[in-house]
Amino acid sequence: MNHPATDADNHAGAVPAWDDLLAAALLGTDRRRPPVTPRPGQEAPGALLDAAALSTVARRAGLRPAAAWAAPAPAPEDPRPPLPPAARRRLALLLADRSAGGHSGTRAAPDLTELLPQWLALANERGYRAPAPLLPALLDAARARTDLRPEALVLAGPRALWLAALNPEWKFARRGAAGRPPAAGLPSALGPAPSGDAPETTEALLRAAEPRWQEGLFAERVAVLGAVRHRDPAAGLRLLAGTWATERAEDRLMFLDSLREELSAGDEPFLEAALSDRSRNVRATAAELLSALPGSALAGRMAERTRAYVTLEVAPDGTAARVAVEAPVECDGGMQRDGVVAKPPAGRGERAWWLGQLVEATPLERWSEWFGGLDAAAIVALPVADGWQPDLHAAWCRAAVRQRDTAWSRALLGAPSEPLSTPPAAGEAVLAAAATAASWRDPAKLLSALPAAERAVWVAEFIAAHGLSDAFRLLGVCAVPWAAPLGHAVVDALDIARDAGSYPWSFSGVMGLAERCLDPSQADRLEVLTATPDDPEDGSPGAVGYWSEAFQRLVGTLRLRATMRAELLTPAPPGSPCAP
Repeated sequence: MNHPATDADNHAGAVPAWDDLLAAALLGTDRRRPPVTPRPGQEAPGALLDAAALSTVARRAGLRPAAAWAAPAPAPEDPRPPLPPAARRRLALLLADRSAGGHSGTRAAPDLTELLPQWLALANERGYRAPAPLLPALLDAARARTDLRPEALVLAGPRALWLAALNPEWKFARRGAAGRPPAAGLPSALGPAPSGDAPETTEALLRAAEPRWQEGLFAERVAVLGAVRHRDPAAGLRLLAGTWATERAEDRLMFLDSLREELSAGDEPFLEAALSDRSRNVRATAAELLSALPGSALAGRMAERTRAYVTLEVAPDGTAARVAVEAPVECDGGMQRDGVVAKPPAGRGERAWWLGQLVEATPLERWSEWFGGLDAAAIVALPVADGWQPDLHAAWCRAAVRQRDTAWSRALLGAPSEPLSTPPAAGEAVLAAAATAASWRDPAKLLSALPAAERAVWVAEFIAAHGLSDAFRLLGVCAVPWAAPLGHAVVDALDIARDAGSYPWSFSGVMGLAERCLDPSQADRLEVLTATPDDPEDGSPGAVGYWSEAFQRLVGTLRLRATMRAELLTPAPPGSPCAP
């Protein structure tokens, strides 16, 4: 039988266009005639499906084999020594526990997940490299927990960047540890620093950074800027200034914020120009950085404004009487250019809001000049007129933290025996100060400006005077492991809480900190606390049993931390696969 020419063409290789077939299928053969001729007795939908099948086979037969992907370059070498065998096994256990979904086992068993950050820090102190087979699991852990990333990326070394280029889920690794020096024996984002007999010039540093600064991803550019700033702050500033005008507002903000680490007087001209930036957030950050430089022109302008509003009233006998405050009545254009935000947050008065911003940007050293040579403690002790004390002291607190001033931080903290909820007040200001007492002082931030040893002693005395209820944030700023006085104070307070008959989960946050921060050498001394005494008559039923489990877990965690440290300090035996 002879078919019509169109039918013969359809089955002899003249395949309709795929787009035409697809359009007919989407609209339906009732609404759009298929671009094929049905065979005798065949309906239009069947003809359409036959043509689509034929077209699919023809398209697949006509495809050319795809070119093979180029093999990636070999992973870079990591010259650091490998982990000792026991430490390598410990890392595998810590990573496996993390992927298993959290803590398992009895309540008295240590939580391995919470020990991983400390293990990473110890391994990096020793300068080890991560085992290659564990790198994917390590990067997965760092992707899930941002607090792990700095230490995890140092341990992973240059191979973290190599792997990140192959897996977009690990792209965070390209940011690296921006602004911090590389691990011992490792190159930074710009390659190894020159040796002492081959000094690196600013021009050479900029030439090395330029390609990645111009073409890299944003995270890579942040890393490059941090690396250049660490080696040569002025060179880093030149790098940033070269592209500043073309950067997006959000990128300018991030780059500007990265200048904090190496901030110096040499950054002032650049920051002063940034005060005129079209982005409000950029202007505010530039003003904040300038106010952290007591010798900057902005700090001087803020000081002159503050001096007009805050004065020392002297008694007739010549002694200092009180601090008088007359808050500004407007926020002019000059104040706004220097970083003063005109609109206050909800619940704050405009004048108090403007005054606080002026005072916190004023160099603290100026107050002694204005107040007749009084030191920080004497100035803080002065009464403040008309209920302005909470606002003035709160601004001084922010200034002390921003300028890292130890004397002012110490004076504003006061004695550890003083309750945090009642700041010193005098005369008619008592009631007004009490209304905002809870917000005028942030002891955790003030403590961060003190030396580590002094910090620990202050918090220990605070706990001895007030217990643990208000101490959690204070403990978080103390150096690890806790100094002996602080560790003893925490354990004594926990023991007192147990004797009082309360349940341990009321102190679960402090107990978790103790597991990570107590000196592991204290484990034997705490063994006595794991016993289960009789329930006190007025205590909660079964509480002592829960306390016993909690102390067992504390002691077990401390001993495990001691073991982990010993494993990292023990070198691999000569000739073993893990030996360098």
